[in-house]
Formats: sequence, structure tokens, C-alpha cells
Amino acid sequence: MKKNLFFLFIVIALAIFPLFIQKGAEFGGADGEAEAAITEIDKSYEPWFSSIWEPPSGEIESLLFALQAAIGAGFIGYFFGLMRGRTKKEKVSHDSN
Repeated sequence: MKKNLFFLFIVIALAIFPLFIQKGAEFGGADGEAEAAITEIDKSYEPWFSSIWEPPSGEIESLLFALQAAIGAGFIGYFFGLMRGRTKKEKVSHDSN
């Protein structure tokens, strides 16, 4: 249990640490970089789609992206754990027959 809490603390520290080290830095995503590269190639480029809702800041946008990734990772971890448990259960029931 202490080991898990330690690792959880390390993960949280790794996520928060860059925010204090790079104060005022902009943590932009690949979408903005792609649009800038396309605009550099074709000056008349206009995006064909705009966001329905724009987060109030880049930090909120990053938070939502990280939350989405965490939920996805949790789902994938749960799925693999469930499959592993089923496999072990089937193996135990097959061995006992």
C-alpha cells in the first residue's frame, strides 16, 4: 500500500512539476502546430471547422486532455485486468476437472 501511494505521489509530482519550472510557458498541442505549419505553406488556408466550445485557458484544455487520457487508460487497464482474471479463472476450473 505504501509503495502504491509513493508511486502515485511521484506521478502527480511529475505532472505538476513542469508547471512550476516553466512559469508562463505555453503548453500547446499538435493542432496549433499543424495549423501554423499549414498556414506557412498556404497563406490562404482557412480552417473548415471551429470548436463548439473553447476552454477558458490552455491549462484547462491540457487538464481535460489529461483527464480524457486517464479515463481511457483506466478503461484499458480494467479491460486487461478483467480478461486476465477470466483467463486465470478458466485455467483453475479447467485444471480442477
